[in-house]
Amino acid sequence: MININGNFSNNNQILTPENRGYSYGDALFETIKVSHGKILFLEDHYFRLMASMRIMRMEIPMNYTMEFFETEILKTIEKNELINNSCRVKIQVHRNFGGLYLPTNKEVSFIISAKKINNDFYLLNEEKHEVDLFKDFYVAPGLLSTLKTNSKSINVIGSIYAKENDLDNCLLLNTNKNVVEALNGNLFLVKGNTIKTPPIADGCLKGIMRQQIINIIELLPDYNLDESSISPFELQKADELFTTNVIQGIQPITKYRKKTFTNNVSKLLLQKINVKVRLG
Repeated sequence: MININGNFSNNNQILTPENRGYSYGDALFETIKVSHGKILFLEDHYFRLMASMRIMRMEIPMNYTMEFFETEILKTIEKNELINNSCRVKIQVHRNFGGLYLPTNKEVSFIISAKKINNDFYLLNEEKHEVDLFKDFYVAPGLLSTLKTNSKSINVIGSIYAKENDLDNCLLLNTNKNVVEALNGNLFLVKGNTIKTPPIADGCLKGIMRQQIINIIELLPDYNLDESSISPFELQKADELFTTNVIQGIQPITKYRKKTFTNNVSKLLLQKINVKVRLG
């Protein structure tokens, strides 16, 4: 059952040629993990969505409060009989039909869908996870690249490239040739007692789990956080590389080219994330 502006439908054929998200990528989305009716990091997701809508110059309805979306998410989960499970919830917001590149309609619509996932908490996946650089196309540094819009061509093409080359993921470069993120999450690099991640200004996604990890690192006395550009040359010198997103949590990278990595920091951070989820 799909929630369309508060009304439920089991008809997946809801897309029309006039849909601006389909026609022009005039849409945003949030992917949220919900565990047994508990919406993880709801406040962070809500404020990122609202900030993204403002950047996209969408008109935000007065009823789009955090409480409103919490209610609609829970209604969607209940309709799909997932209240006693963990699930991946996707909120999509698009500008309504009207106009070409220039919208003639200020109103927006939302769609909420939910799918069951297996893990209630975050587990460390220690299986092979080999990556390489994707260099066919580059991310543009700037605010638009940090948003979760429907314009994800580089992620789609990069995912196909990874599969064709027996890779588990790829790392994306920006036009300055700095490493900015993975295809499906933010990137962290560990060298000694320094944990480094690219700054938002480099064009990486303003990830919810990225911010959670940063908050935890800042409280760790044995590690220093460094938000600065990562050169491709630094990857093979690192002790550890890992990626983050709200569904997987932390994914350690086991191999980049000929270099293999440990996952000690990933384990430590994942334990602390799970404590935060349980107490939150």
